[in-house]
Amino acid sequence: MKNNSTLRSVLKISIPVALQCMLQASFSIVDQIMIGRLGSVSIAAVGLASKFSGIYFVVAGAVAAVAGIMISQYIGSGDKREVSRSFSLNTLVSLVVAVVFTTASLILSRQIMSMYSTDSDTVEVAAYYLRIIAITFIPLAGNMLLSTMLRCLDKASLPLYFSIIAAVMNTALNYVLIFGRLGLPRLGVGGAAVATVVSQCTNFALLIIGYIIVTRKNGVSFSLSVRLGKMTAREYVVILMPILITEFMWSLGENVYASIYGHLGTLNCAAMTLSNPIQGLMIGALSGLSQAAGILIGKELGKRDHDSAYVLSRKMLKYGLVGSLVMSAILIMARGLYVQVFDVEPYVRDVAQQILIVFAVVSPIKVLNMILSGGILRSGGKTSICLVIDTIGTWGFGVPLGLISAFVFGLPIAWVYFILSLEEAVRLTISLVVFKKRIWIKSL
Repeated sequence: MKNNSTLRSVLKISIPVALQCMLQASFSIVDQIMIGRLGSVSIAAVGLASKFSGIYFVVAGAVAAVAGIMISQYIGSGDKREVSRSFSLNTLVSLVVAVVFTTASLILSRQIMSMYSTDSDTVEVAAYYLRIIAITFIPLAGNMLLSTMLRCLDKASLPLYFSIIAAVMNTALNYVLIFGRLGLPRLGVGGAAVATVVSQCTNFALLIIGYIIVTRKNGVSFSLSVRLGKMTAREYVVILMPILITEFMWSLGENVYASIYGHLGTLNCAAMTLSNPIQGLMIGALSGLSQAAGILIGKELGKRDHDSAYVLSRKMLKYGLVGSLVMSAILIMARGLYVQVFDVEPYVRDVAQQILIVFAVVSPIKVLNMILSGGILRSGGKTSICLVIDTIGTWGFGVPLGLISAFVFGLPIAWVYFILSLEEAVRLTISLVVFKKRIWIKSL
């Protein structure tokens, strides 16, 4: 690939994905502001419930990632039948995962939330919120897979447009349902959950329409089948299971972190929750590079052009490093303005600022790990490599460091966050060694 054509290809995918993630994060900030007016208990409860739903999000995202690996490589090799089969198989797997998580959230919501906090009020509110947003799990799985397919078909702008509609709807409904406007009852946290359900279902419906139109034009048909042609069931499982385990274990680690924060007190937990949307905004701004890496490198591997795949990978890492350094500098300068918009205690604002500084410092490492593990190293299908790297980082370093710093040394939450985030540096070191040795390069 020449430099100009490479950059155009990267931007064509990465910009819509980045804008979509930033849009979702920015509207999440608006949601936090509205929920923040209900008090620190509501903020903490929504944050904890979102941590558990985040486990589902990453597991469903893992299935979508496998679909992306398969679809991009088969598009690169020009095999439309395998593209369709890959999509249908991963759709069925996603549906099974969604049903399991939905059932658990509806039946065991209070027991699940009790693992995150000892504050009975926070647990009760979090369980109530979780039961409602569990309804979004099935449409959310569909949203991920449909968006992946459209991006692989060079229609990354469509998921962005539909997300804009859904995000605007979510914010409007939040205002109406949380505070009881337009003659409707004041639902508080429940109103925020209902708004999420309606907006996610709307996004799903729009993506289905977009998918039907695009696939008909591209000659890709959908056939509901668990059969694969070129890939055996064993080969599929070898790709899928390491990603599922990797994402589940990573998310479980994140939930251990959330439990640590929750046990440091409601105000500290609220401060961490306030920082989450801005963290999502920054990571989202560069997440498009990870998506673009997986799709574009996958297509090169599908063509069996391994040298081009490696050169493109190096460029993606450079783009990510420069972008993350710029974003970190902006965050450090603007952190004070961000926390002032929340109607919370001064202590919560101060601690949130400290957490944002820590995040700005570790963000470049997080972004490089995201591009490497989430895009480049997975593109060849050797997903077991990422499983080993992430397990060492999260469970070998992150979780033990978090528990020791919080409960043995009793450090403030900002220091706990910094120390456990050192696992990102461990993961990056190992990932770079694997990347340079090229053992991840493989054509399906």
